[in-house]
Amino acid sequence: MGNTTTREDFEWVYTEQPHSTRRREILAKHPEIKSLMGPDPYLKWIVTAMVLTQLLACYLVRDLSWKWLFFWAYAFGGCVNHSLTLAIHDISHNAAFGNKEARWNRLFGMFANLPIGLPYSVSFKKYHIDHHRYLGGDRLDVDIPTALEARLFSTPLRKVVWLVLQPFFYALRPLCVNPKPVSQLELLNGLVQLAYDLALYQLWGMKPVVYMVAGSLLCLGLHPISGHFIAEHYMYLKGHETYSYYGPLNWLTFNVGYHMEHHDFPSIPGCRLPQVKKMAPEFYDHLPQHDSWIRVLWDFVFCDQLGPFSRIKRECRLVKED
Repeated sequence: MGNTTTREDFEWVYTEQPHSTRRREILAKHPEIKSLMGPDPYLKWIVTAMVLTQLLACYLVRDLSWKWLFFWAYAFGGCVNHSLTLAIHDISHNAAFGNKEARWNRLFGMFANLPIGLPYSVSFKKYHIDHHRYLGGDRLDVDIPTALEARLFSTPLRKVVWLVLQPFFYALRPLCVNPKPVSQLELLNGLVQLAYDLALYQLWGMKPVVYMVAGSLLCLGLHPISGHFIAEHYMYLKGHETYSYYGPLNWLTFNVGYHMEHHDFPSIPGCRLPQVKKMAPEFYDHLPQHDSWIRVLWDFVFCDQLGPFSRIKRECRLVKED
């Protein structure tokens, strides 16, 4: 099914990531952007409504046939859960309660995690810090596929399989590339999630639990919303490692499509990222961008110049933690 990708290695560069430099340049010209930093006052209420919606859905699917349960898991529940993972992304940047209330953000992330069915939020936070600090960093940025993945999933059919299995690679890759000790908060995240799953099972049986987990795995795999995984950092144009998308799917994904702006200003919550572009258009309008996540996935699968090797990598020096 098609040709093997032509790339045989990552795109190695010997420059620093561009976001720190651009952030300094933008703030020098537009210091008013600092006013956008700080928590999103509506995030906690939106997330709470989403969690309660999924709890209601768990009740409604308890007597569905398996066929319809998987249909609704993909068409509705998984979309909500994927959106919740992106809410957790915002929460990992302390967007719910602010930087001074880091512990409340971590606990609220566990609450947002409940409908996903598997513990995720605390571990995501631990590795996502490195993704920003060491973007493209060899053995540090676990968002980048391993060389083994890139070699194995190099034809259109194999790339489709790789996209379907994205949730598993994102969960297992950190353990292989950059393993870190399990923290007490991660254990708490796991215990809270297990208690929630068991409570649903005791109340309404196995189907609500399957609905949650299946929806998460299906919609974090081959799904239009999942186009953002590829759109954000895969090198569609040589030398460009981060791309934004300004289309309507941002309404469902907490503006994660504004990814260039997010990496420039990770302390600005998703709800205000469009204002960054409006305040400093001269820094963003000329940059390459995507106009469709579905097109991103199509091109990724069928273009023989694109594949898991289509990432920029660099050697990074470790920053000592305070």
